[in-house]
Amino acid sequence: MTDDEIFVRAALKDDADAVARIFVESWRESYAGLLPANTLVRLSEVRQRLLWAREIAHRGPHDGVLVAEHDYYGVVGFCSFGPARDRAVGYDGEVYTLYVDPNHVGQGTGHRLMRAAFTRLYAEGFRSAVVWALKGNPARYFYEGEGGRLVAERPGAVAGKPVREVAFGWGDITPATGTRVR
Repeated sequence: MTDDEIFVRAALKDDADAVARIFVESWRESYAGLLPANTLVRLSEVRQRLLWAREIAHRGPHDGVLVAEHDYYGVVGFCSFGPARDRAVGYDGEVYTLYVDPNHVGQGTGHRLMRAAFTRLYAEGFRSAVVWALKGNPARYFYEGEGGRLVAERPGAVAGKPVREVAFGWGDITPATGTRVR
């Protein structure tokens, strides 16, 4: 894929199908071995579609959902962002989710989404950001490659099962030049 084939834009309600599919496929691939298999098998695209349609439609003034769209393949990734949910960690913004279709990982889509989320957060007055991930998630290498530093760890739960979460922080999210957000 070339840079000209992918652009990042605000998600529309019609994107909920693609977002749900990417969410489920990404969870099943990324969290295999980290979460119980039955949790991953029970993920429902139908349920996720309803959740993401509502999330896309009801975003507030300081948060949003972005999608990465490929000229040929359609939506190949998405992210959501807004105010940090845990200000005690010391960051004012947060990227809540960032998932790329497993067939398109490693092609710069995640980078474009992260930079676009930072650009939008910055425009809303946020100057720093954090991302929480499951400990052991291979995405840690992506976040570190994007300049994130491991800054915190906490207990959490997924489907009622205890997990450990780690936070990657960026003290300065000044937008990168050349970020394309339509």
